[in-house]
Amino acid sequence: MPIEYYSTNRNILASARRKPFTKAVSFATALLMGQAPDEGLFMPNAIPRLDQNAVLALKGLPYSESAKLVANLFLADEITVKQLERVVEESYNFAVPMERVYDRKYIMRLDGGPTASFKDFAARMMARWMSLLNDRHLNILVATSGDTGSAIGSAFHHLEGITVTILYPRDEVSELQQKQLDTIGDNVQALSVDGKFDDCQQMVKQAFADENLADYNLNSANSINFGRIIPQIIYYIYAYAQLANSTEKIIFSVPSGNFGNALGCEYARRMGLPVKRLLMPVNGNDEFPHFLATGHYQIISPSRACLSNAMNVGNPSNLARFFDLYGGTIDREGFVHRQPDISAMRKNLFSVSISDEKTVATIKAIYDKYGILLEPHGAVAWCGLEEYLQVVGDEPLCVALETAHPAKFPEAIKKACGITPTSPQALRDLSQKQGVAVRIATDYEEFKSYLTRNLPK
Repeated sequence: MPIEYYSTNRNILASARRKPFTKAVSFATALLMGQAPDEGLFMPNAIPRLDQNAVLALKGLPYSESAKLVANLFLADEITVKQLERVVEESYNFAVPMERVYDRKYIMRLDGGPTASFKDFAARMMARWMSLLNDRHLNILVATSGDTGSAIGSAFHHLEGITVTILYPRDEVSELQQKQLDTIGDNVQALSVDGKFDDCQQMVKQAFADENLADYNLNSANSINFGRIIPQIIYYIYAYAQLANSTEKIIFSVPSGNFGNALGCEYARRMGLPVKRLLMPVNGNDEFPHFLATGHYQIISPSRACLSNAMNVGNPSNLARFFDLYGGTIDREGFVHRQPDISAMRKNLFSVSISDEKTVATIKAIYDKYGILLEPHGAVAWCGLEEYLQVVGDEPLCVALETAHPAKFPEAIKKACGITPTSPQALRDLSQKQGVAVRIATDYEEFKSYLTRNLPK
């Protein structure tokens, strides 16, 4: 039976503003709709199982082989093998280093793509799926707290029949990230918003729900689109295949903001990957560790500005999917309609808030002791792993994710280590590019006016 996709809001009570979407749709439909009509997020109605022998057989093979395994499990009924292989080969032509820190504790570096961010992994595959499956002009809307926007813009750049509009919080991205966003050009336009990431995300979600914009074929490339989640399952399977002995269990520490990256690990675990615990360290936006500790969810608004800026999220979109997987329901405003099984969440998940002070101290300590350079998000992941191991004792096999290149945060690295990180070629090329963002206020009507004046139907 083909996998179909349902809405996380299917069980909410009907109201004048929102009617539950109770249908199931194909992957292609979910991909091209972005989110469900009831503002819920699409979820697969079945989770395919991994063959453990097939996973172990990936040891020593290129990353693309892990990608083919996962993509085939989800998409075999909708995309031909030839199409799938072409998408994978075009998406992943860069290295995924597993860097040993000590014993069997590793950093997985996900910064080798064209924008030096882990966002490249999901963006490049999803862009090619959309190009393959779409039959009319698409208008992609993206809210970004840092790296998502440039990765999406790069992935969709020059793709025919697609226009991309990126919203970012003006004062909460680094100079380099802003340069990346502003200079993509052509079919990609950046909007510099006088507000927080959550304001950007809220305006995007409001546009999707606006019936007056129905003719513009709006779609999302944020992690609210399940097309972004499937690619993020892959690197957990790749890491396990390269490092694990037989069927031993593994710990992953995933720096968490909007929770799409961590969700990929949760799906990998449910597919049968032997993940003992998923660690989800956050920065000062500590709504999730507070929820795990108390059972009470309270959004943080406005979100707190922290050094690990891509994680400045006070109400993670993908929390709705975590709630659904654990039997609960939460809407995009953060209202809990049904509590999840919090005891099961506590068993499988661990979350802790890492301050900016601890982040900088971790960057310095890991560089001084091991000669390994982390950027703020990777430092949050590593510090979260250290705090977990202090609680439970040692675990043999642990992997923390480094989600951006250190050169994207030169000020933080200089402050912590007294050095300036060497930039990869993709970042060095930025100095030759020109571009200017459109400045807008945190005002939905102004945003809507921009869309109606500039987007093709």
